[in-house]
Amino acid sequence: MLILIGMSASAQNGLNSPYSQYGIGMTNLPYNMPSVSAMGGVVYTRSAFNSINPFNPASYASIGMESFVFDMGLGIEMTTLREGDASLYDADGNISYLTFGFPLTKWWKTAMGIMPMTDVSYRSVRAVTGEPWGEMNTIYEGFGGVTQFFWGHGFNILGGNNMDKAQLRAGFNVNYLYGYITRAITYDFLGRDSTYFMDMQRRKETSISNFTFDFGLQYEQPIGKDYRLGAGVTLKLPRTMTVKDHAVVFTYGDSPRDTVFPASGGDSDYESTLRQAFSTGVGLSFQRNDKWLFALDATFASWNGMEYIENSDFNIFGNSSLRYDNTYKFALGFQLLGDKSASSYLRRITYSVGGHYENGRLYLQFNDGVDRRLDEWGFGLGASLPMRKGKSVLNLSVSYSSFGTVDLMRRDAVMVGISIGSCESWFVKRKFN
Repeated sequence: MLILIGMSASAQNGLNSPYSQYGIGMTNLPYNMPSVSAMGGVVYTRSAFNSINPFNPASYASIGMESFVFDMGLGIEMTTLREGDASLYDADGNISYLTFGFPLTKWWKTAMGIMPMTDVSYRSVRAVTGEPWGEMNTIYEGFGGVTQFFWGHGFNILGGNNMDKAQLRAGFNVNYLYGYITRAITYDFLGRDSTYFMDMQRRKETSISNFTFDFGLQYEQPIGKDYRLGAGVTLKLPRTMTVKDHAVVFTYGDSPRDTVFPASGGDSDYESTLRQAFSTGVGLSFQRNDKWLFALDATFASWNGMEYIENSDFNIFGNSSLRYDNTYKFALGFQLLGDKSASSYLRRITYSVGGHYENGRLYLQFNDGVDRRLDEWGFGLGASLPMRKGKSVLNLSVSYSSFGTVDLMRRDAVMVGISIGSCESWFVKRKFN
C-alpha cells in the first residue's frame, strides 16, 4: 500500500494546463489506458482474461479461474496550447495506472488498482500598467490533483466463461478519492514605492478524502457459431461529499507579513461541497470470433467531472466562471483480432483504431456574459502484442485529442502509451502420479 501511494504521488502530471484551474482539475480518464485510447475510448463492453477494465466492473468476471492478472501502463503526453498566433509546447511522462485482479470463487472475481483521476497544474502571468499603482504582475498558479484507488468485484450470473453460451456479468466498484490541491493568486507590484501598494497573495489548499461507487452490467449473446453480440451498461449515482479547505490572504515584502484573512481570532479552515453528477454509459459490440470486433459507446452525465462549491463567506478567488450543464460523449472503435493459433507472429497481433467526441466537456462564462461550450474530439490507434504463448500481452498506442478553440485557448495533445497485461497461473493445484 505504501508503494502504491508513493507511485500515485509521482504520477501527477506536470504539464501547464490553464483549464485545470476549474473545479478539481482536468482528467484524462479513460484515455490514460493505452488499450482504451487505441479504440477511441470504448470501455463499456470490453472484457478480457489478461487485462483489467475499471470503467465497467462487470468485466472483472472474465478473469480466469486459475489466473492472477497484473496490468500496468505508462504514458508520455506532448501538448501544445494555442491562442491566436501564440503557442506553447510542453511534454511530460507519468504512470497511467496500476491494477491487478484474481478469482475468489468460480463465479466471483475481484480487482483493485490506482490511477490519477484529475490533475491541477497551471501557471500564467498577466501584466498590467496603470495609475496609481504603476506596473503590476498578477500570477495565477496551482498544482496537485486527485488520485483514485478502487476495489471492485465482478460476478458471473449466467454462462460462466463458456463462450458458446449467453453470458451475464454484474459488478461494482468502491472508489476512494484522495488528493491535495493548492491554488494561489499573487499580486506583484513592480514599482519602487511599497508604502501604499504591497505585494499580496491569496492562497487556498483543498484536501479531498471521499468514497464513491459505480455499478456495471455486461451481456454477451452468441449468434450462430461465428458471431457474438455484446452490451454493457454502467451507472454512477449522484453523491454529495464534503472536502476541507484552508485559506489565507496576506501581504508581504519589505515589511513583516500581515494577514488579511482570517481576521484576528478567525478560523482559516472550513468545509466545502463536492458533488458527483448522475452518469450512465451504454455500449454495444458486434464480434466475429477471432476475426474482428466493432464497438460503440455513448455516455450521458448531468455535468462533466465533480462540482466544487466553496462554502465560505470570504470568497478567496471570486466567483467561478465555470458552468455545469449536461454533457454527452460518444466513442467508436474497431479491432482486427489476432489469430492465437497462427504460426506467424504478425498474424497473432491485434490491431485497434477508434475515435471519440465529447459534447460540452467544459462550459465557461466570460466577461461579455456569453457562455461558451468547449468540446473535445480525438482518435487513436494501437497494437496488442501477445507474449508467453498468448496469455500475457504488451499494448502500444498513439492517440491525439483536441480541446477548446483557438479564439480562447486550444489544447492539442499527442499521447504515446505502453502497458503490460500479465496473466500468470498462480492457483493451479499440482497433481502427481
